[in-house]
Amino acid sequence: MALVVESGAGLAGAESYCSVAFATAYHEARGNTAWAALASDTVREQQLRKATDYMAVYRDRWAGYRATTAQALDWPRYDVPVKDAAYGAVMAYYDSDTVPAAVARACAELALRAIDGDLNEDLDAPVIEETVGPITTRYAQGTRQTKRYPAIDALLMPFFAGGENSLKVVRA
Repeated sequence: MALVVESGAGLAGAESYCSVAFATAYHEARGNTAWAALASDTVREQQLRKATDYMAVYRDRWAGYRATTAQALDWPRYDVPVKDAAYGAVMAYYDSDTVPAAVARACAELALRAIDGDLNEDLDAPVIEETVGPITTRYAQGTRQTKRYPAIDALLMPFFAGGENSLKVVRA
């Protein structure tokens, strides 16, 4: 089944924020040979679907609102401010019929990481102490058990509403 890439039209069947061609050019420019080593474009499409599925973890952090109620993905959006990098002042707003290039790049980055396994694994109870032979591993109480992708967070930070821990206020 051919990958359905979100064009900015708010497609009901969209499966990815970027195409295989975009991801391939992106990784080629960065020397990421693991992407080129994948067996086929079908496998690359699968990785892009996994990456896009994972990006739903940002759903509550995106600025603005989905462009249509029927669209499959979180982008395109409207009322997403373009901020001045130095001062944070709103300079303009992203067009509501586009997927910003940084969102597509983040999708490509996550697709590369998806090659090595599940991006959002199910979690077991946290390990407090484990001994294997002479090596003991102990985790601090309350430490994060899920993977974080700081490079992806940095790419997407301009599209988040407020700071990392902010809440979106909706007035009735």
